[in-house]
Amino acid sequence: MTPTTGDSTRLRRELAESLAERGFLRTEPWRKAVEAVPREEFLRGGFFDVVPGSAPTAWSPVLPDSPGWLEQCYRDESLVTQIAGTIVPGDLRGEIMRAPTSSSTMPNLVVRMWEDLQVEDGHRVLEAGTGAGYSTALGCHRLGEDQIVSVEVDPEVSARAGISLGACGFFPELVVGDALTGHADVRPFDRVIATCGVLAIPPAWIEQTKPGGLILATVCGWMYSSELARLTVREDGTAQGRFLNGQISFMLARPHLPPPLGLLPDLNIGDERGAVHGADVLDDWTARFVAQVAAPRSQKITLNVDGRDQHVLIDVEAGAWAVLTRDGEKWTVRQGGPARLWDAVEEHLTRWLTDGSPSLDRFEITVTPDGQTITWPRRTS
Repeated sequence: MTPTTGDSTRLRRELAESLAERGFLRTEPWRKAVEAVPREEFLRGGFFDVVPGSAPTAWSPVLPDSPGWLEQCYRDESLVTQIAGTIVPGDLRGEIMRAPTSSSTMPNLVVRMWEDLQVEDGHRVLEAGTGAGYSTALGCHRLGEDQIVSVEVDPEVSARAGISLGACGFFPELVVGDALTGHADVRPFDRVIATCGVLAIPPAWIEQTKPGGLILATVCGWMYSSELARLTVREDGTAQGRFLNGQISFMLARPHLPPPLGLLPDLNIGDERGAVHGADVLDDWTARFVAQVAAPRSQKITLNVDGRDQHVLIDVEAGAWAVLTRDGEKWTVRQGGPARLWDAVEEHLTRWLTDGSPSLDRFEITVTPDGQTITWPRRTS
């Protein structure tokens, strides 16, 4: 059954009402954008659904002629549009077990980010990561297509987004390239918004933003805790801001993806001691974020050896590693390589706990030419 215009209009209004009721859609201009932009135009190529009960996760295609396709387009959830860097729903009949590489982000996050960006009439916006293009379309409706420049690393993803945007009557400047380098222009931007995760705020975004302008991006790590940060660019070319708290998660920008683990080192050697904090502390989102601040290039995996779980932190590039094992209520850590990863993690975690375990919205982020620092308020006695 072909969806009708009436169906789409009703679903858009219902989506806007739902987003407003839950506090994501807070101002009238953005509500009008949600009610006007048909999300299905950005999903004409279909999307992937998780196969129920699959482990590891398998995906199956949902195409426009599939029952309930239009209604699914208006679910408040992210819809995967590309798998493994090249595979789109129309390429597949059956299931696939590979990692998603592009998606249409859940509407509540899209509109929350646009609202948090605090745009005003006349602002020029650099969008890092075009993706399916729905977020771009909302920005075009709110500010005008001439005010939006959107950068996407994947030329096919950018091309599909351009077709969808054109179908909605929007023709912003779409750039194929590395979004982390921004888009050098004679005029700096008032705002930068990123729809991909980054390990650190790229210097190019600061350089291309007016003093007083805002950057909104999700700062992540390879232990996969992340948070949305809003920074103000200062006259001296630095930027400073706070995290907005909400356990925001995006696919990492491709240049920021972790390196392959390769052949693991011999985890049976190294220095062993009793652990102050066990690996279970990393089950907490904020604690894991703190651990990433301490060991920003570390990945975490779990191995089962002789019926016991080994929780491994490994920094591939540095060659450093730590293995945590549990014996009853006690934890042991064994570490090797040029750095002691778990020592650094424990030092940060102990300090964070001593300071009262502040939530992420109390953390500050500062970016200077020397790099990025993340801090939280210290408790004074």
